[in-house]
Formats: sequence, C-alpha cells, structure tokens
Amino acid sequence: MEQFKKSIVKLLKEDARRTPALIATMLGASEEEVAAAIRELEDAGVIVKYATVVNWAKVEEERVTALIEVQITPERGRGFDAIAERIYLYPEVKSVYLMSGSYDLLVEIEGKTLNEVAWFVSNKLSPIERVLSTRTNFTLKKYKQDGIIFENPDEDNRLLISP
Repeated sequence: MEQFKKSIVKLLKEDARRTPALIATMLGASEEEVAAAIRELEDAGVIVKYATVVNWAKVEEERVTALIEVQITPERGRGFDAIAERIYLYPEVKSVYLMSGSYDLLVEIEGKTLNEVAWFVSNKLSPIERVLSTRTNFTLKKYKQDGIIFENPDEDNRLLISP
C-alpha cells in the first residue's frame, strides 16, 4: 500500500470523524484525492467500519465482557478457520483471534449478566464439535481500549502527606 493511503488510514484510526478536507490539509493534498483514496480503501476492504469507542462504565447500563480461551482440534483441510467462523457468527461474539501458546482461539463476548455469558459458554460454545476446553475470564475494568485511555491521566491521585 502506498504511503499516502497508509497516512490516511492512520489518521482515520486516530479519529474516524476527520473529514477528507481536514485530512487533505494535514497531508498537503487535495480533498478530491483524499476522498478518492478513502473510497478505494473502503472498496478494497482495508477500511471496514467507522466505529465509536464507548466507556461503558460511564453509561448506566450493565454489561459483562468475557475473554474465553478455547482449545480446539483443527479441521482437516480448513485448519482453525471453520470453527472460528462458526464461533464468530454468534451475535454475542465481539472478536475472535487465532493465538499462539496454550490455547488456540481467544473469543471476546458481551452479555448483560454473568449468567448470560455462562449460558453462552455452556450451551453454544462448549458443545461445538472439536472444542476441547474453554477457560472464561471476566473483565472487571477497562483501563485502555484501541489506544484510548478511559481514566483521566491528568488527575493527581497521590495521597497527601502532611508534616
């Protein structure tokens, strides 16, 4: 990919609300060149979606996020892909990653309650043929996501010491 398009991708990753006009100014290009490059990146599947990062802890809505380590037996001829596809098609599943190490897939899911997540693991994920084992880890607090720090780093949280 040419450097011009890489620069556009980086700028949009930092802030998806940047307009082609602003990006053009930042890169010293014309708005038309930037808009055309963005269309090409979208058509090629490089830019897949424009998303908002939400700090759900500040929204009065209960959410439970779990990271599930899954060990599987790969399928002959398709490896891990067939099982990963079966898993990522569930609407609860937010992300699926093929991993190196002691487990094969890392599955991120969201539910409204711990019981909802437990039900997903026991009734949808574990019964899949070729799933050997699962280990569920619940997210207690998010400090940073996609490069965004949720806590105010400027706050001084040191304890006062008096003489």
